[in-house]
Amino acid sequence: MTQPPPASAGGGNETELRRGTAYAVLAYGIWGLFPLYFAALEPSGAWEILAHRVLWTLAVCALVLLVRRDLAWIRPFVSSRRLLLGVTLAALLIAVNWLIYVLAVLTGRTYEAALGYFLNPVVTVALGVLVLGERLRPLQRAAVAVGAAASIYLAVAGGVIPWIPLSLAVTFGLYGLVKKKVGARLDAMHSLSAETAVLAPGAGVVVLVLSAQGATTFAGHGAPHTTLLVLAGVVTAVPLLLFAAAARRIPLVSVGLIQFITPLLQLLVGVLVLGEHVSGRLWIGFGIVWVALALVTVDSVRAAGSARSARTTARAADERQGDRSEMAEPSP
Repeated sequence: MTQPPPASAGGGNETELRRGTAYAVLAYGIWGLFPLYFAALEPSGAWEILAHRVLWTLAVCALVLLVRRDLAWIRPFVSSRRLLLGVTLAALLIAVNWLIYVLAVLTGRTYEAALGYFLNPVVTVALGVLVLGERLRPLQRAAVAVGAAASIYLAVAGGVIPWIPLSLAVTFGLYGLVKKKVGARLDAMHSLSAETAVLAPGAGVVVLVLSAQGATTFAGHGAPHTTLLVLAGVVTAVPLLLFAAAARRIPLVSVGLIQFITPLLQLLVGVLVLGEHVSGRLWIGFGIVWVALALVTVDSVRAAGSARSARTTARAADERQGDRSEMAEPSP
């Protein structure tokens, strides 16, 4: 779910913008409904679900790559030590993120997972400062401060550190950071293929251990359950590819705004569909986090507007310079 800069957004193509927006809404909508899917996988445990998700996602990616005859990228990927290490680290981070998320859903704490993804944009901004040395604008500083206040409040009010939302926000933020540092040398399908390939040996070991212990649910709970586990590959790959298609067509600020569909849907699904109870202190924590999100959103919209104005001014200056150059040329 990282957010690469769009390649063709802002070009005035209304059809492409509408299509990109639809792709983004679909991608984030599917991610928002993930709690329903993972809850339907019970009695599978979090480790078994993670293992099958990795293995079947790799199978889907391999099938797509073979059909497209898109294998030429593998040799340069394997030969690049920096890229291989970066993808390995990214794979480990997203695996931890997936595991904690599934664990939250299976233990009736989907609302905490939603809080983690609401916190993610604030954590991403903070990581930009701490790791990349970026300078924060005033609203970004305020958002980080409010987000930190929300975390402190939840820890004090609950008596324990809110490890699920913090772990999800930090692991996903670090995942995006690693992808940024590695660079956009792999597209969405190649990246997902490489990351699941890195994780596949460990996933295979998990399946073997569970089978040896008689703890696997893959073949012992009916065809519908087995089918749902196999579909983990499609469920993982489809929204990612929709997101990649959206990011190429719409401005990054639009992607940033649409992303809040996911945690909002997760919260609604957890409370209204799965019947989870959210305490008053958590609602207050959500409220504080939403203030931080509002600050990040306003800052993003302002920054995008300033960038557009700067580009418009630069184009106008270039056009004026061109006109003066033409007027200065001697007549033949």
